[in-house]
Amino acid sequence: MMTQNRKTSFLYGGNASYIEELYEQYLGDDEAVSPEWRSYFAALGDMPAADGTAKDDIAHGPVVEHFVALAKAQRPAMHGSDALKLARTQVAVQSLVAAYRWVGTRKAKLDPLGWAPTATIPELAPGFYGLTAADMATQVSTADSFFWEEDARLGDLVSALEETYCGTLGAEFMHLADANERRWWQMRLESTRAKPRLSKEKKLHILERLTAAEGLEKYLHTRYVGQKRFSLEGGESLIALLDELIHASASHGVRNVVMGMAHRGRLNVLVNTTGKPVRALFDEFEGRSPPDVIAGDVKYHKGHTGVTATQHGPVQVVLAFNPSHLEIVNPVVQGISRALEDACDPPSRAAVLPVEIHGDAAMSGQGIVMETLSLTYTRGHGTGGTIHVVVNNQVGFTTSDPRDARSSGRRS
Repeated sequence: MMTQNRKTSFLYGGNASYIEELYEQYLGDDEAVSPEWRSYFAALGDMPAADGTAKDDIAHGPVVEHFVALAKAQRPAMHGSDALKLARTQVAVQSLVAAYRWVGTRKAKLDPLGWAPTATIPELAPGFYGLTAADMATQVSTADSFFWEEDARLGDLVSALEETYCGTLGAEFMHLADANERRWWQMRLESTRAKPRLSKEKKLHILERLTAAEGLEKYLHTRYVGQKRFSLEGGESLIALLDELIHASASHGVRNVVMGMAHRGRLNVLVNTTGKPVRALFDEFEGRSPPDVIAGDVKYHKGHTGVTATQHGPVQVVLAFNPSHLEIVNPVVQGISRALEDACDPPSRAAVLPVEIHGDAAMSGQGIVMETLSLTYTRGHGTGGTIHVVVNNQVGFTTSDPRDARSSGRRS
């Protein structure tokens, strides 16, 4: 009975068009409706507006008809063949956008030394989808992207795609199973053309970090000629990245950052990230050891623990000692992180951030990396997530020719 009464009520949504028609008749001639409806509509007109005054209404029908006629007058007539051509063009455009998101990184400028040949990706050519030079001036919809809120010229869209996905930053994210995560990456990249928007103060801070990294390497190279040190040269941006990572993680409640890395760049990270005294590093180069140390490890195996001050409180930064074997430090980092998380009161996976730093060749060539990744969601070993940083200074396994480095990620 309640359902029947609800459907027969004048407030039921299905009766909206009927009510609106009656209201239009009332606005044109109040005598055209029954006294009951006239009384109801009159009460609506007596209702005060937001400013406290009575606000009369006008008929909606003529207004709607006026805007419909205006739209028809401004829109040129489109024949069936033109509409079909535009639809086909739009489908081709969507395919081109998807291609840049999928494989644009294969054309990105990630080889500043110019050792590898420039890749030719047929899927990134508009002609692959039947688009011609004459189509570049066509207005196309960009609703499925984050470049513009309105339609744009196809030529401008292609330029934006090239700038975003084939510049000096490559991004692979279309394999993600979560559609929201894919859209997040598209928004972050396309809305900024994959270029950061940094304040003057932020740029100066990054410059200071890069200068500190490069200055240390130049001094060691000049002062200790011929000594083994596994330079960070070519990867100095790692110091700026770790600095940003520590400060950003502190804003999310992280209080411990546990890092693991191989030999290359370790001395620089020890000094400029964990805060190891530079005097102690120089003593190691010069063979001076504390009197209570009978035999020490080589300097590029050593770790250090320091505290970094951030706007959100102090963060303890740990660089684990390296067990020497390439990448074997990965499960060690996970074990230290899990122990620190369990020691929190109460235990917290969010208070500790593991960071594992890999060389580009070792990341793909050492099985221990994948074995450690497989521990991610296990109850006894999971740490709640790890940041993996891959440093590519184009050295790899000490090879200077990319043809001799490895076969993964390269077409034969």
